[in-house]
Amino acid sequence: MRILVVNVNTTQSITDSIGEQAAGAASPGTEIVPLTPSFGAESVEGNYESYLAAVAVMEAVRAHTEPFDAVIQAGYGEHGREGLQELLDVPVVDITEAAASTAQFLGRSYSVVTSLDRTVPLIEERLHVAGLSARCASVRASGLAVLDLERDERAAVDAIVEQAARAVEDDRAEVICLGCGGMSGLTERVAERTGVPVVDGVSAAVTIAESLVRLGLSTSKVRTYAPPRPKRMVNWPPQTR
Repeated sequence: MRILVVNVNTTQSITDSIGEQAAGAASPGTEIVPLTPSFGAESVEGNYESYLAAVAVMEAVRAHTEPFDAVIQAGYGEHGREGLQELLDVPVVDITEAAASTAQFLGRSYSVVTSLDRTVPLIEERLHVAGLSARCASVRASGLAVLDLERDERAAVDAIVEQAARAVEDDRAEVICLGCGGMSGLTERVAERTGVPVVDGVSAAVTIAESLVRLGLSTSKVRTYAPPRPKRMVNWPPQTR
């Protein structure tokens, strides 16, 4: 089984980290193929960058010539999953939905701890669209930019733990979801310091993707995610010099 894990930003070191986390969660015989978009922002922290990333991720997958069995969109709260589902005949798993759905098996309510406050509405919207918001106690911001997660890992863990602890104490969350692909690898340390289950979306997405492939299941094509209708595209893809 081969699974594409697509970073939503163009920072290769984040792609590498996501790929390592995915490989660690994969079963024997599952090959993880990390992909970095060829265009877009170095980090995705708002609507404009998110919509740009959606196109970049779709194009990265379309340009991949080797066969694959599933795709993971490794951006928390980002747009584009629906477009991938239209384009592909294999399962598509978004880490936002993977983390939240997994958390619901582990406790009555969950909270998400993410990066900047401006990303909170995007995550709330994605959870609502996915039908996963009813048991979400809160979405909290650590105050860290995505790229800060790599610069000072100890400070990142401290900031995440602080908000996770507040979610447990103040919001009555019973499970924490790490709300950024760049937080992959921090699960155990956050769990040790909060005393509750902590779900990493990349790892959860890998196990869900593997299960769907083994069950022989993929996206329904009868209506919402039917393939795009054939039509003339004007100046697409854009020509670069």
